[in-house]
Amino acid sequence: MELHDVWFVLIAVLWIGYFFLEGFDFGVGILTKLLARDRAEKRVLINTIGPVWDGNEVWLLTAGGATFAAFPEWYATLFSGFYLPLLVILVCLIVRGVAFEYRAKRPEENWQRNWETAIFWTSLIPAFLWGVAFGNIVRGVKIDASFEYVGNLWDLLNPYALLGGLVTLTLFTFHGTVFVGLKTVGDIRVRARKLALRLGLVTAVLALVFLFWTQADNGDGKSLVALVVAVVALVVALIMVNAGREGWAFALSGLTIVAAVAMLFLTLFPNVMPSSLNDEWSLTVTNASSSPYTLKIMTWCAGIATPLVLLYQSWTYWVFRKRIGTQHIAADVAH
Repeated sequence: MELHDVWFVLIAVLWIGYFFLEGFDFGVGILTKLLARDRAEKRVLINTIGPVWDGNEVWLLTAGGATFAAFPEWYATLFSGFYLPLLVILVCLIVRGVAFEYRAKRPEENWQRNWETAIFWTSLIPAFLWGVAFGNIVRGVKIDASFEYVGNLWDLLNPYALLGGLVTLTLFTFHGTVFVGLKTVGDIRVRARKLALRLGLVTAVLALVFLFWTQADNGDGKSLVALVVAVVALVVALIMVNAGREGWAFALSGLTIVAAVAMLFLTLFPNVMPSSLNDEWSLTVTNASSSPYTLKIMTWCAGIATPLVLLYQSWTYWVFRKRIGTQHIAADVAH
């Protein structure tokens, strides 16, 4: 296997890790409007991800940086062609981080409500737009002979990509609901389980259509295996939710995300960004990659740094593993 193939796999792993972790992160943000009944419950939801949300976003920064260094042509075409949606995502992530930090800085109800609204929308919008973006990457976009995107914003809003957006939105929300059931106690845990069952059914329908559409257009034997894993994992996750086994349900909803994203990358390879105008103008792992020397240096750096990062983040989740409820929220912040 060539180094550019290795780095395609590594970038796929980074995106899988990001969607697994930030997926429930976005889902919890969306649930501040869908599940929480009062200020204390909103605080509980925010506290479930409070210690980890910023660490989850490191995976996105690493994926973007790795793409820039390993596949500069891919990075340039992607970020120029998808400039507006990626800018919207970036702004949402910035506002979202500020909202988490500033919501409890003042006791006024309007102040906290405004930041809670910001958390909801800046979780929902990226959850949808990431699906749209990856739907377009897999489907192919208008790239010319110079490897430049020559389409417009409306070309990105096609039925396949919009369905992809709905899939990531519902799947992340379902993943977040299962996470809330895993991390909370009391009535909010019971309601999270009931909501997860309803969301899971909607997610299953949308995901089945999207994944089978992807398989029909670009799939092979490997992607079919990933599709089957994703579907089975989602079905069993729903069974575990109904049985009250939140730990297993969370692992399986995460496996659904892992398998679904892996399927997208399997259907993409050896392309990194297909051209819908001419197959010969597609960006591939070969024509979009950096020099072998650059990839070699990157591989050594990644081999040293990655285990340390994984150990640190795993330790963070272990430290903050306990369940919480409204009884753990101090009266002066449960506004």
